[in-house]
Amino acid sequence: MRPFTGAPFRFDPGALSLELLTTGGPGPYRRYEALHAPEDLAAWAERSRLTPTPALEISAAQVADARELRDALFRAATARAHGERPAAADVTVLNEAAACPPLAPVLAPDGAERRWAAPADGTRLLATVARDAVELLTGPYAHRVRVCSGENCALVYVDTSRPGRRRWCSMERCGNRHKVRALRERRERRAGEQEDEQEER
Repeated sequence: MRPFTGAPFRFDPGALSLELLTTGGPGPYRRYEALHAPEDLAAWAERSRLTPTPALEISAAQVADARELRDALFRAATARAHGERPAAADVTVLNEAAACPPLAPVLAPDGAERRWAAPADGTRLLATVARDAVELLTGPYAHRVRVCSGENCALVYVDTSRPGRRRWCSMERCGNRHKVRALRERRERRAGEQEDEQEER
């Protein structure tokens, strides 16, 4: 991830569908919008965990569909993280996208490599993402969909670690900030206690 301020950091949301949420979001997250044109959605697919990257044919309308799906998923996943039911309208958007034909994997002529069957377009890409979201929100890790505990951080991830105690989008970013803040607070508390002791003497 490359935030507008601060150093780049590694962020693995744990699922293809949650990777889409790094491109922006609804409401106040609109300022982070990254999907403006077909090449933006294609670039996201290239960075995603889809391997190999499909050679996509994407229209402007499909980019708009991607933003609508992403925003619905953002709200639905955040609701799941807070133990709430997603809005009916967001469920409808997810279900309609998932109902379309997804990207279809096929064997390359050598029989050892995987490719994507044609046509590989924006609608099939979004169907693949939406189906991943349905599996995530109804699967064994649904209760581990979380929002980062960092202050002013809304990144959503699924905790697939064995202990299931992940709290941060990244230890490099929010986890480290928490450590630094906690250390500062401990030092200030100790300094205050020492001052109180000196006054008592």
